[in-house]
Amino acid sequence: MSLDHPFDVDIATAPVADDLPRPKISFVSLGCPKALVDSEQILSRLRAEGYALTRSHEGADAVVVNTCGFLDSAKAESLAAIGDALAANGKVVVTGCLGAEKATILARFPNVVAITGPQDADSVMAALRRAVPPPHDPRLDLVPAQGVKLTPRHYAYLKISEGCNNRCTFCIIPRLRGDLVSRPAADVLHEAERLVAAGVKEILVISQDTSAYGLDLHYAESRFHDRSVRARFLDLVRELGSLGVWVRLHYVYPYPHVDEVIELMVEGKVLPYLDIPFQHASPRILRAMKRPGEVDKTLERIRAWRAACPDLTIRSTFIIGFPGETEEDFRLLLDWLGEARLDRVGAFEYEPVEGAQANALGLAPVPPELQHIRYRRFMEASRRISAERLGRKVGQRLAVIIDAAGPRTATGRTKGDAPEIDGTVHVASRRPLRVGEIVKVKIDRAESYDLYGSAV
Repeated sequence: MSLDHPFDVDIATAPVADDLPRPKISFVSLGCPKALVDSEQILSRLRAEGYALTRSHEGADAVVVNTCGFLDSAKAESLAAIGDALAANGKVVVTGCLGAEKATILARFPNVVAITGPQDADSVMAALRRAVPPPHDPRLDLVPAQGVKLTPRHYAYLKISEGCNNRCTFCIIPRLRGDLVSRPAADVLHEAERLVAAGVKEILVISQDTSAYGLDLHYAESRFHDRSVRARFLDLVRELGSLGVWVRLHYVYPYPHVDEVIELMVEGKVLPYLDIPFQHASPRILRAMKRPGEVDKTLERIRAWRAACPDLTIRSTFIIGFPGETEEDFRLLLDWLGEARLDRVGAFEYEPVEGAQANALGLAPVPPELQHIRYRRFMEASRRISAERLGRKVGQRLAVIIDAAGPRTATGRTKGDAPEIDGTVHVASRRPLRVGEIVKVKIDRAESYDLYGSAV
């Protein structure tokens, strides 16, 4: 995503001193929500130092491209974005995950101003100061308390850690972003408070492995207001749940202590929603991926979670066509999905990633055409499950957060829908609804992924 996307961001409304010449920076942000948070941090620092932000590369004093390097297709998109920025502007700073592969970028674009790796705002700012010196005026107060956000005003991502200790064979994130580095609990909670004070109604908790939070800190305590809070997943989520806004948990690995968080969902402290990247269900393929492989126990836990919290929504992602995947492996995946009845499902056709351990496993690749056939079969199975589970909501009155609104219609999401990746509720209303408002909606009709209803 880039700043020409119609984000409702504070860069348009923060106070500026128009009588001063302010260098203009154009910004492109690609990749996952974790990279988006990195972009927000850089943008906040740009505004704090007096830079202006522009939606066009042409006429900007420099361009920053925050890249993704997770898959070859993402690398290609990032390289194309760098090329476009150079063609339009000529002064480009590259950062993000692909920045960890400096030689790859320099081989194509030797004239970039600087290249930094992910989560390295200091180096980005240093490169920009050299290339485009910032204005100096102590009167300027350009950054809102919550920083510059690339999301709409009513929801925001909250990153609680960087890196990952897992070594999945298809993934190079640890090589790009390093091992797990958790933020102190007090730092996370203070940021969350600033977001709520700025009007955020929904906090989306993200990291590479959210349920491993605090492991590297040995669950150390930090001072938050008048009390100490441990850097422990359950403790942090409990504190976030006391802020009075929707709290949604993403990238949660199904470790045993996740069971404790289900209790917070039952109590209404956090949203009854878990985003768990299962990736596959064949024990043989999971071993090749270096993923947890006790699929029967996972099914038992899903049943126990739903028994304790009937409103729980579970979303997941899967890789189709991992090297060595046979028709039997794929059938096991379909059967498991039929048992798990996951509410929301995304899938990817496997792409070999340069530097990933999977390339050295010696397993036969699945032909692309067969991958695509299996992908379509898998998504059709998940579509039927989604339609069946959404059909149960017809007649219910559900809380819906409004994302877009007109005079008599609006679109929003239930507690079971994350922005941009899950479903939408289409709402008819007798009065104009406001973006960020949470309303009760009577569900009249369901489709495969979306709901339709009327504001009560």
